Amino acid sequence: MYFAKLEFFNPFSRSIKDRAVFNMLMKAIERGDINGTALFEATSGNVGISLAALSNVLGIEFRAYLPKPTPKATQVLLKVLGADVVMTDFETIDPTMVRFVQEEARKAGAMNLNQFENNDNFDAHYRFTAGEIEEQLRSIGKTPDVIIAGIGTSGHIAGIASYFKERYDTTVVGVVPARGEKIPGIKRLETKPKWYFQVDIDRIVEITRNEAIEGAFSVARRDGLLIGLSSGAVVKAYEKISSEFGEKTYVLIFPDDGFKYVEVFESYLGMI
Repeated sequence: MYFAKLEFFNPFSRSIKDRAVFNMLMKAIERGDINGTALFEATSGNVGISLAALSNVLGIEFRAYLPKPTPKATQVLLKVLGADVVMTDFETIDPTMVRFVQEEARKAGAMNLNQFENNDNFDAHYRFTAGEIEEQLRSIGKTPDVIIAGIGTSGHIAGIASYFKERYDTTVVGVVPARGEKIPGIKRLETKPKWYFQVDIDRIVEITRNEAIEGAFSVARRDGLLIGLSSGAVVKAYEKISSEFGEKTYVLIFPDDGFKYVEVFESYLGMI
């Protein structure tokens, strides 16, 4: 049996990224790092949407630097929120793109929260996301045997893994795109996600883009939930490993819903 953590109930980006963004912003304000300055951030989607929304609340200008494959829906939503959108020639957000945006922020006198290296990202999931999962499972008398989550910045998988491995005998499975594939929200380990290398992740499962779409479709047609592509990839990883682990309590992290990926779904439907 598996339980899914439905992170699309977060209000700003309808994704798990609201947790990291809120924590990074609040901690930066507490430290005095943000004092009316603009925010620049490299993002492929949900962090940008969350930052754009919360920047409006706080009265801060926000500029999003996007890699080429960013879904059109994300670009439109960022513009609706009033963000300054910069499309780059980068194919993915790798360390080179992160350094580029840091330099752009430095030259403009802007703040770069840098979700990829900011420990307040990890901290949000260690302190809050993991604790919620534990409380919700405890309410039905269960503990997590296996947790499956995608690897993007690695903030949420590492924070959750660190929390549960300190307390339980939990196996943690990370999900990444197969070589040569691009799935919004998750990245290959060659991009060097910071916190992945600081915690004990037991297994990595590679998923193709089509498999991720199929995973999203299967949940939509079985459970009536419209989940996003990284969530679909997590579903497929569960299907691949569950026979090996057997009857356990699985927790699957669903970072966002499917509404930003309508174009991807439309293209796939045209192929079948």
